[in-house]
Parts: sequence; C-alpha cells; structure tokens
Amino acid sequence: MPNLTTLLALSDSRLPTGGHVHSGGVEEAVTSGLVRDLGTLRAYLRRRIRTHGLVTASIAAAVHGGALSATAGGGGDAETDARTPSPAARQASRAQGRGLVRLARRVWPDTDWSGLGTAPHLAVAAGAVGSAAGTLPEHSALSLVYTTMTGSATAAQRLLALDPGDVAALTFELSALCEQTAAEAAKELADLSDPLLDVLAQRHAERDRPLFAS
Repeated sequence: MPNLTTLLALSDSRLPTGGHVHSGGVEEAVTSGLVRDLGTLRAYLRRRIRTHGLVTASIAAAVHGGALSATAGGGGDAETDARTPSPAARQASRAQGRGLVRLARRVWPDTDWSGLGTAPHLAVAAGAVGSAAGTLPEHSALSLVYTTMTGSATAAQRLLALDPGDVAALTFELSALCEQTAAEAAKELADLSDPLLDVLAQRHAERDRPLFAS
C-alpha cells in the first residue's frame, strides 16, 4: 500500500512547482469577465478538470506506468507537446516541471533524474516522481488533477477576494469529479483539447505586468 503521507505531500500547494505563481488561466479569465464569482469559478474549475486535468493526468499515469518514456524529447514529452497547442501553456508546464524535478533531486537523491532534461513538462515530471515515490499510476493522476483544481481555485480566491471558506467548500464539492477524472486518466491516454484554455494562456502571456506567470 503506497504511503498516504507521500501522496499528500505530492499534492501539497507548497511544492516548488510554481503553483503559487501560476493561475491556470484564471487570471485571464477574471480579466476577461469569464470568472466573476463562486458560480462562474465552479464552471471554470469543472471545465479545467475535465479537459486539461484529464489530459495531463493521463500522461502522468502513462509515464509512471512505463507506457510513455520520461526522457527529454521522448514519448511523454512529445505527447504533451501534441496536446498543448498554446506555446505559453507549454512554457508554463515546463517551468512547473522544472520546479518539481528540482525538489525530487533533493528528496530522492539516489534516483537518476538526468534523463528528464532541464525542463520536462509537469505531467512527465509528475509521472517520474510518482514512480520514484513508490505510489501507483492512478495516484500520480489523482495528485495532478487535484493540484490542477486547487491551483486555479486559490488564484481565483486571491484575485476576486472570495471567502476562503467558500472556495474550500467548492474544492470539496468537486472532489468526486477529481476522483472520477483521475480514474479515467489512469486507463488510457486522453487527447482532449480546450481551445478556450489555449486562448486564455496566450492572451495572458501577451498582457503587460500580469500578477501570475500563467
């Protein structure tokens, strides 16, 4: 049985994956008037879980299970690029992946991380880290779906000055969807794309002095 504490630690917002400076498109969605309150945030998070969360979690699970290579330029890298049309979103993914591998080198120093390169995609790094941690592929998927939700939820809370209790309650409400999405992601690679999230990522990258990196 995988160590529950390890799984919780991998889902912790304090991990140096850049989650505290990446909004997952929420900043641009707020600026564009798409996310205005708790109700519109709920809709945004559901959409993000079912598209971006599903796809990245499926890649993480495939890398963890060995179906995709974690090496730089390998299968995991290529499949993530193919499913991430927005250059800005790719850059954000690699920035977060670099942060996760930096932590992994400290926690599991006996593991050879050199094959991942200097900036793997977050999904690839998450799969490799989950394998090194001794968890299961479905746990890597669940951790990634969960952080996909909470990173955006926390950003929206800060941007809209929402009640932290309301936002926390919303994440509990969406927990079943996260579980369902992770289970689906662990079965096979997903190839969904969400044009809206891609557009938001590009708009955000072109904006002057945004508060979040993405």
